Amino acid sequence: MAERLVILSDMWGAKKGLWIMSYLAYLQPYFDIEFHDCRQLANIDVPVNTQENVYKAFKNGGMDLAVRHIHSKEKAPAHFLTFCAGGTIAWDAGLKGMPMKSLYAISPIDLTDYSEKPDCPVTVVFGKDDQNVPDFLWADKMGVKMEHISKYGHEL
Repeated sequence: MAERLVILSDMWGAKKGLWIMSYLAYLQPYFDIEFHDCRQLANIDVPVNTQENVYKAFKNGGMDLAVRHIHSKEKAPAHFLTFCAGGTIAWDAGLKGMPMKSLYAISPIDLTDYSEKPDCPVTVVFGKDDQNVPDFLWADKMGVKMEHISKYGHEL
């Protein structure tokens, strides 16, 4: 039986995330995959669809709602592959007891707001040119593995 892999989208969700199909196609033979659209989990519908407005909607209650929703949906231990806001949602849900075997978070946002990590192996990946990259001191203190990919920014 294949391991469970939960994939959480970025803050744009599936509508703007056709790229997710390549991940799903590649990983499907190896994992039993569950995909969650973070924008749906957060119940975000902004009239003007800009990065700033979507981010504000996540910060102003959407993130907390998404954490509650994913925590209530994911009861069995799984590996998590996340993007952007999805990484932060999984991180917070893991701190609140959602069972996680591992967390692999690509370009997560606002992780330095946390003083502890989920109780599982955690890897965070950032584009080297991302302006929101925590320093390696933070990663060491938190006990997470951090990787940088050169020539990329947040949209890694």
